[in-house]
Amino acid sequence: MVTRDLATLADPDVDIVSVDGTPLPRSEALRYLLVHKPRGYVTTVRDPQGRPVVTDLVPNDIRLYPVGRLDADVEGALLLTNDGTLTHRLLHPSYEVPRVYEALVEGVVRAGDVPRWRRGVTLDDGPAVPLAVEVLGRGEGASTRIQLTFTEGRKHEVKRFCEALGHRVVRLRRVAFGPIALGHLRPGQWRPLTAREVAQLRAGVV
Repeated sequence: MVTRDLATLADPDVDIVSVDGTPLPRSEALRYLLVHKPRGYVTTVRDPQGRPVVTDLVPNDIRLYPVGRLDADVEGALLLTNDGTLTHRLLHPSYEVPRVYEALVEGVVRAGDVPRWRRGVTLDDGPAVPLAVEVLGRGEGASTRIQLTFTEGRKHEVKRFCEALGHRVVRLRRVAFGPIALGHLRPGQWRPLTAREVAQLRAGVV
């Protein structure tokens, strides 16, 4: 069909669209993956220092990009996608997408200390107030396992928050990003998101 009407609709998955007889390239299929980022990997697509990058862990037939970042010494849930619009919204502070972390911190944090943690602290770049705080139990020696939920992805926020309260982070793992939980994925493993999970992500940033 030849048309000059700019309002004509076409399905890019079915129709071949040509201009002056030259087919337009098909748009790249959108893909969404959950990766359990191991410690030691950097959250970029390339690293000038030669360190391993998270995109080394997934198929390279389509170029994917990390949604946000995790420090090299932090492991856990990381989304990779080529959906730039969704990525922008998931990372925008106004949508307050929750990030859930499990931290092993130095020292003993008791249930009675939780209200103080929930009140938050003021860091050098502004207040840091967690959405939720839960003591999970004691770690080895004088350490505590604690779960923290934040809605911002500020640099080193969890580490700085804990240190401001007198508890240095020994180990940190992100166990959920928005509605997407890490589950049973082991470090280095990945899986595609389901259509329902993608819909949940989109529903949270409309």
